[in-house]
Formats: sequence, structure tokens, C-alpha cells
Amino acid sequence: MALFDLDHTLLPIDSDYTWGEFTQQIGWTDPVEFKRRNDEFYAHYVAGTLDVHDYVRFAVEALRERGPEAYREAHARFMDEWIAPRLRAAALDLVRAHQQAGDLVAIVTATNELVTRPIAAAFGVPELIAVELERDASGWITGEIAGVPSMREGKVVRVTKWLAGRGLDWLDVESTFYSDSLNDLPLLEHVDHPVATNPDARLRTIALERGWRILDLFERE
Repeated sequence: MALFDLDHTLLPIDSDYTWGEFTQQIGWTDPVEFKRRNDEFYAHYVAGTLDVHDYVRFAVEALRERGPEAYREAHARFMDEWIAPRLRAAALDLVRAHQQAGDLVAIVTATNELVTRPIAAAFGVPELIAVELERDASGWITGEIAGVPSMREGKVVRVTKWLAGRGLDWLDVESTFYSDSLNDLPLLEHVDHPVATNPDARLRTIALERGWRILDLFERE
């Protein structure tokens, strides 16, 4: 089993933060106030102090207000203009190598499903474990998280549940997880083969101390 974090691991950017920048560009959000709060939330994420529920309410507010059709049109543009130019051959080849080896492959990300599902598809990965969003009676998002968010310890919980849905547990698989972030330490510690990928300074230090593999696929943006 090969598990991949997404932001700064397979992508050189943080897709959640970048989606926020994109919404500013297209006029969905106030360019000054949204940027201030987006930067603040991102700093908390880097520091490991993010309240993911507060962040998701903030991050999806513009989407929730505009509805599914506007989302589909905007995200298609986001993929063309912001994501496609940042699909690195090294990351695509790494995913493909695991798939060709017959491994069970999934992307496990703390970014919400609406931002990341099309990105996972661009990597050719149908199995996505992301922050799931609560839906109202019409099927559209409410702004709240549904279930356990796939962040920090929640990634271990969500992958465990995902495996159970396939009649498997951790003892049934030889697991590898690629991640750049100290936030992913719980899952990195849980797998058989942790790989610090384009790691931030704190994770690089831990990887060196513990003798974990370090993989630098590309420069982080």
C-alpha cells in the first residue's frame, strides 16, 4: 500500500491555500481581508495549531454561497491555470510506479474533497481520503465537516476505516507513506516505510534522526 500526502508532497504548492488565492483573483472573496485570514490560518497549519473546523468554514464559505454549478466552472479553470502547470513529472512517475507494481494507492490529504478530488484524478488516483464536507437536503455543502477530518491523528483513523472497508487491517498490508509535513507525523509513525518527501525543516530533522528515507522530488513553491 502506498499512501501520498498531496500538498508540497505530490504538488509543489498547498492546493487549499492556492484555491483561496484563486478565489481572490476571480472576485469571490475580499482581496485584503481574505488574504489576511488565509495567511493566518496557513501559519497555524504550519505550526501544527490549526483548528480545522474553523478553517474549513472559512475556506468553503464562498463556494457554499455560489453553489455547485459555479464551483464546477471555477474549479475547471483552477485546474487549467493553477494546477496543471504544477503537475511535476517526478511526482506523476512515482505514483505510476506504485500503481504498476500492483500497490494499493491512495492520496490522503487534509484539504477538502471539493478542492482535491479533481487533482487526485489528474494524478490518476481514484482513491482519495480527504476532508469530507457535510451536505444539506439539496446535496450541497453546509460549511461543516462530515465525520473525522483527515488531519494529523485523523489520517490514521481515516486510513484504518478505509482499509476496513476493503476487509483489511494494517497487519494485512506493507505500508508506505510519503509526506512533507510534521502535521503528518502520526501517520508517518504508523506505516512500515515512512518517506519524508520534500520535507519541511522540522520533518527533515526528525527523518535524519530516525533514519527515515528522505526524497526530494522538486522544490517547494
